[in-house]
Amino acid sequence: MNDLAKQSQGSVGNLLGIDFDTPALKRKRRVRALKDRLARWYVSIGGLAVLGAITLIFFYLAHVVLPMFQGAELQPQDAAQPAWLAEAGEPLLLAIEEQNQVAMRLATNGRIQFFALHDGSPLSSVELPLPAGAGVVAVGRDQPGSRRIALGLSNGTVLVLEHNYRVSYPDNVKTITPQVDFPFGAEPISLDERGRALEHVALSLDGDSLLLAGAVGPELRLVRLTREENLLTGEVTVERQGIELPQIADPIRELLLDPRQRWLYVLNGRATADVFDLRQRRLNGRYPLLSGQREVTAAASLLGGISLLVGDSGGGIRQWFMVRDAEGNARLQAIRDFRLGDAAIRQILPEERRKGFLALDDAGRLGIFHSTAERTLLIEPVAEGPVLAALSPRASRLLVEDGGQLRRFVVDNPHPEISWRALWGKVWYENYDKPGYVWQSTSANTDFEPKLSLSPLAFGTLKAAFYAMLLAAPLAIAAAIYTAYFMAPRLRTKVKPAIELMEALPTVILGFFAGLFLAPFLENHLPGIFSLLLLVPLGILLAGYLWSRLPDALRLRVADGWEAALLIPVVLGVGWFALAISGHLENWLFGGNMRLWLSNELGIPFDQRNALVVGLAMGFAVIPNIYSIAEDAVFSVPKSLTFGSLALGATPWQTLTRVVILTASPGIFSALMIGMGRAVGETMIVLMATGNTPIMDANIFEGMRTLAANVAVEMPESEVGSSHYRVLFLAALVLLLFTFVMNTLAELIRQRLRSRYASL
Repeated sequence: MNDLAKQSQGSVGNLLGIDFDTPALKRKRRVRALKDRLARWYVSIGGLAVLGAITLIFFYLAHVVLPMFQGAELQPQDAAQPAWLAEAGEPLLLAIEEQNQVAMRLATNGRIQFFALHDGSPLSSVELPLPAGAGVVAVGRDQPGSRRIALGLSNGTVLVLEHNYRVSYPDNVKTITPQVDFPFGAEPISLDERGRALEHVALSLDGDSLLLAGAVGPELRLVRLTREENLLTGEVTVERQGIELPQIADPIRELLLDPRQRWLYVLNGRATADVFDLRQRRLNGRYPLLSGQREVTAAASLLGGISLLVGDSGGGIRQWFMVRDAEGNARLQAIRDFRLGDAAIRQILPEERRKGFLALDDAGRLGIFHSTAERTLLIEPVAEGPVLAALSPRASRLLVEDGGQLRRFVVDNPHPEISWRALWGKVWYENYDKPGYVWQSTSANTDFEPKLSLSPLAFGTLKAAFYAMLLAAPLAIAAAIYTAYFMAPRLRTKVKPAIELMEALPTVILGFFAGLFLAPFLENHLPGIFSLLLLVPLGILLAGYLWSRLPDALRLRVADGWEAALLIPVVLGVGWFALAISGHLENWLFGGNMRLWLSNELGIPFDQRNALVVGLAMGFAVIPNIYSIAEDAVFSVPKSLTFGSLALGATPWQTLTRVVILTASPGIFSALMIGMGRAVGETMIVLMATGNTPIMDANIFEGMRTLAANVAVEMPESEVGSSHYRVLFLAALVLLLFTFVMNTLAELIRQRLRSRYASL
């Protein structure tokens, strides 16, 4: 090839009398070849660097996201066999304090033993002030996270106590001192006037109001104690009030109270729950809990006291809570099921800070579950038979008493609330009447149930992009075609740079303008806006018709390609007229307020910052991207194709639709995909022009929250390494994957269009 080039140069040089083999020309060719190679390597390395950066971003996001979907781990530690355990009595309750240093054991003989968790060595013991001849026969705990305990005694009384832990730093050494307090006095509170043993007890403290429930066979006993302190003297008085409820016929298995003291759940018979409304002092309903021959063997309240966890003799666990039916009546509803094995569930341990729980069965198996995510994280044997266990407040330690020894386990369960169902499926959350897609990552309440569904965010992203493209795509493509094909070259040199200059306008300015001016303007001129959308196309068509009817002598005074300039006063005039009659239309057709008419007559909610505002603002931002690329694609169609088509007798319109657009279709499609990607990834406009409400509603008058805006809003406040933090990274990963898939499909379609119309 080089020899052929040299021969050609020699022949041309001979004809022209020029010597191409001079040292200067050779040096110039070498420099040019070097520049070509450097440019080729520079472009190749730059492209590979971009691909490498995107790949690294993908792997980094995946590295942050993947730990969320790992299960829990249980690491056993050395078991302890303290000497005091053999004479401590039969255990009723185990507990661990906040710092995982001190544990507590309550026995049926009324003795509380505090001991070091790491080796079981005794720290201190407390003999409870039990009446003479009375023993502990039942124990009830307040809601998870509380250290209050109610002890049912054999003489029909209840002793309420708290196990607390005082932290001090003598000589700069952290010291935890356990103690037992009696918030309602050390004197037991009578529940059964006949002095019969209380088989089950429950308590709930709401402010200064303590509600105690006890059961003797099928009989219920309820007492409310209210503490009042005199602010002047400091004297504390306790008011006692008995509560009478309808009696039930079956023996009672378990009593549970909700923290607001509204509902009393009485599990009785084989598998039945009677729910009492304590405010109205009546039976709300009798609900079957299980089917078949299974029986209830364990029950507990989930964190917050709204949900009940009921374990059965077949190894299953079912979650229940109160919901409102279609008539507005409260009823107990089964929500979701979990399974540990085939043995009966013996103990359920709710976590104190999350909506997770642990369960133990008669076979010694331990299961770790999360209610909201409907996720089974671990099932592992920890003993050979029934045991008594305690879970630390941070759910990081597990203490098991098994046959005279204390077994300790480290629980590693950082992200139980994340599952595919919780992220993308419908979830039935507490206090909701039905399953739904909800994003609510934080709350002021410590009993909060995280709602981390990405579905409303993904829906909001597509909704915002759809309305933006609905405005931008037709205007940008039509403008690009007219500018490149019909407009006069001189006018094109002014219009194209002006439109491309719009792309330099910061989106934060557009969002600021849309949120503070455009949103209230649209709300106050709704009839005018819809009139504008209808009258502007009609006005343009009417102007075109009237122009065609003018005499040729008048029309020919306007040079070809300048006709569009005549539409500027038409559009401005029609726009002014539409907005001017807005108030009159609102009074004539909508009773003076179109917003209220939409809500009351059509049932369409209206939010000031809605998808219409976002569509207009973001569409304005996307138009320059689509226009510039599409205009270049249309303008790049070889003129030979256009002239050839016209020479064969085709009209300009036929040439445009059958030759020009088909040839430019790959570029036009690329413009649309790039515009779509810009709309999907836009942040500031949707952040400032919408109410950032994560709802799934296609209504154009409702707001939304997008994935990008959600990451921008919540990432600065998220705890590094938390589930919330990683879900935000997952949202970024979803955006990256969506963009990758869309660009890949766009490239495949573009190549197909190019190969199809390459012969034109």
